[in-house]
Amino acid sequence: MKNLIIIGARGYGREVHDLAKDCSGYNTEYTIKGFLDDKSDALNDFDNYPEIISSVEAYEVQENDVFVCALGSVQWKKHYIELILSKGGKFINLIHPTSFVNTNAVIGNGVIIFMYSNVSNDCVIEDFVTIQGFVGLGHDTKIGKWSHLNTYSFTGGFAVLEEEVCLHTRASVLPNIIVRKGATVGASSLAIKNVKEGTTVFGVPAKVLSF
Repeated sequence: MKNLIIIGARGYGREVHDLAKDCSGYNTEYTIKGFLDDKSDALNDFDNYPEIISSVEAYEVQENDVFVCALGSVQWKKHYIELILSKGGKFINLIHPTSFVNTNAVIGNGVIIFMYSNVSNDCVIEDFVTIQGFVGLGHDTKIGKWSHLNTYSFTGGFAVLEEEVCLHTRASVLPNIIVRKGATVGASSLAIKNVKEGTTVFGVPAKVLSF
């Protein structure tokens, strides 16, 4: 039996805790050992959760440990996963049983997929991608490493999200569109043309935001 440790004990960490309990491996392949978070009092006002064991920086990986990362920020997710990997930690996937992974879809390592999402035919999801609930991926979509897709976001067929992309709630990417590395598509926005690397686009149609 593996001991699952959740990186991050804030709101999203609590959601991932419940996702882990809903997945088929719970109590057959893993139990939930606890959280890693540098805010040691993050769960003080909440009941029914396991303990915060330590910070990520201080934790020493044990033989039967496996990990998932419950951080909504792409940059911090990458930072802390790489830290655990450097200590020899291994990551598992959490895929809610109500989600669909269709024919020939390829799922990487450390992937999180919440309830009622659809990964359509021949999609490719690379390592450490997070897919929130009610997300729809059209056929042949490719999602790059570290990316984060929020609730109700959508990609059309043959869309490509490169590494470290974030789609916010209800963001849509039309078929054959490419969202380049590190770009963000804002909430309820519609990407109708390719999105440049490192930019944030917002609106219908989505246009570059400047701050």
